[in-house]
Amino acid sequence: MTFRFYPGLHQPADAQHFDRTCISINRVRGRKKPVECDDVIIDSAAFRELELYGEYRHSVDEHADELYRLWTADVIKITIAVAQDYMCEAFMLAKTGLSIEEHQRLTIERYDALKAALEERFGGQCPFPVMLVLQGYAPYDYVRHIEMYGDRLTPGMWVGVGSVCKRNGDPEAIVEVLTAIHRARPDLLLHGFGVKATALMHSAVRALLYSADSMAWSYAARRQGRDGNSWHEAKAFAMRVTEIASQALKPWQMPLPLWRIAA
Repeated sequence: MTFRFYPGLHQPADAQHFDRTCISINRVRGRKKPVECDDVIIDSAAFRELELYGEYRHSVDEHADELYRLWTADVIKITIAVAQDYMCEAFMLAKTGLSIEEHQRLTIERYDALKAALEERFGGQCPFPVMLVLQGYAPYDYVRHIEMYGDRLTPGMWVGVGSVCKRNGDPEAIVEVLTAIHRARPDLLLHGFGVKATALMHSAVRALLYSADSMAWSYAARRQGRDGNSWHEAKAFAMRVTEIASQALKPWQMPLPLWRIAA
């Protein structure tokens, strides 16, 4: 299985320089000019919305309206659109005043509502999938969330794994979460949100992920005195990640569950 990396971009116009990218819905809200890329993940801007406001400023219906407009107006070739999930880090729980279980429930409710709203607007089957997000903090939280989703999680489904971006300094903690999910549902294709360089360079993290997005290139460029908005920085970072990911893993470099499955 080939690892897919989706560089996050500040400017949607820069997508023309990439085979695939991840763009926040907030960056294309109201946009009329086409985004020139054939493989685009539309992120729900969940982290920024909850971090700044403690809630979503746009309802599920508004989110569905914008996705419908972007597709039908030929603005973006949407590969998949991320549902409006609720992160479960302690500082996010403090923002909302809710528990992990409540954030998990709200995440499922928003996923269900978005799917229904899009099907209504398209008069049937939506032409692009909605990415549901597995949420939690401890590994067992994610396993519980899998159980809460029930049969919504279809075999081989491409799903997001939330609340990992603030653990990038400890890739082993990310591996524990991903391994717990894999043990419960080894068929799922996992997408990591906001995965930084330290975690992306960890072989076990990449082995457990089908895909990931990141804007780590922007922070690194700013910290080193370069242009944190330049697509050239994003391109160089993406090429580095892709090159490392293309190197075949040895059995002893693979996470134990995958090694056993491969055997």
